[in-house]
Amino acid sequence: MNTSMNDVTNRANAQHSATARNKIGRAMKLVMVTALVVIASSVSAQTAKYTAKIGHLEQVTQPRHKGLEKVAALVKERTKGEVEFTLYPSSQLGNARQMVEGVQFGAAEATVMPAAFLGGFNPVVSVLDIPYIYPTDRAISQKLREGAFGKAVLASFSSKGVHALAIWPNGRKSLTSNKSLADVTTLSGQRFRVMDSKILIDQFAAVGATAVAINFSELYTSLQTGLIDGQENPLDTITTMKFQEVQKNVVVTEHGAMEDLVLFNSAWWSKLPAEHRATIAKAFEEVRPEVEKLKEAASDAALDTIKGAKANVRIAEEAERAKLRDKMTPAARAAYLERAGAEGKKLLELFDQERKRLNF
Repeated sequence: MNTSMNDVTNRANAQHSATARNKIGRAMKLVMVTALVVIASSVSAQTAKYTAKIGHLEQVTQPRHKGLEKVAALVKERTKGEVEFTLYPSSQLGNARQMVEGVQFGAAEATVMPAAFLGGFNPVVSVLDIPYIYPTDRAISQKLREGAFGKAVLASFSSKGVHALAIWPNGRKSLTSNKSLADVTTLSGQRFRVMDSKILIDQFAAVGATAVAINFSELYTSLQTGLIDGQENPLDTITTMKFQEVQKNVVVTEHGAMEDLVLFNSAWWSKLPAEHRATIAKAFEEVRPEVEKLKEAASDAALDTIKGAKANVRIAEEAERAKLRDKMTPAARAAYLERAGAEGKKLLELFDQERKRLNF
């Protein structure tokens, strides 16, 4: 009896010891895995001589972020890990102003920011808000970015404590309204939401419409309640925000360019070896066409979604776009010059020369 009880006790003790050993083993494995992760991270940090935090406004599923992921991979590969970018999408580093100022003062190394949000920081860049600054033809538009005009836009940031590296296209604005958009004349008397920009306000005044600056977060409700009649945005923004649910009419005018500026902190950029600066510039240049294709695909899909929502959709022909440009542009240019001064005047003169050279 005592022998049997001892056997049971011994077996129980053995099982307990085995369980304890297993728990200790699992704990040790966890510690070892954690240590390996820490070591790997430490090795990565030691390998990267130059690290950059890059913030932006878009979500991880959108073209800008996908493009930045590709750039980051190319830069890491081609610099053999000496330059490493960490991306912070969806306003993780703050709102537009906070991110730009963060780059200016060195809290972050870079941002990719829409030109429309940069006018307060650098009034000269607001030239990109002028309607039909780019032609419909995408190839000619890229020649304008790459040429003297685009280079001058980038150079205008040099006195602001940032290095402007590149311009990335990020779509074009079209019009929606609950009132008729049959032609240019039907815009008269309507109320359109715009960002807080005198250029945009004056472009609508030129066609007899009233522009109202309303926060983007309040736009859906403002359309739904009739506070305003319509708005301007890229097609994929319209569907993302479901504006087609509260808008009856859509006309694809592509009157406003949405351009992204790639901005680096000047001090960080200057300390990079020349070959690394060239590598980064080349990566942004190579990835740009891919970003533009992603944006065009998103716009095409959005147009199908809008049509499926039973909205009245039409695409403005070149003749109609020319009429809209002729009416809107003079007032928008005047508003731009009022804000950008002599430097803006010089840039517009350069634009006119480039437009003549490129024949659009």
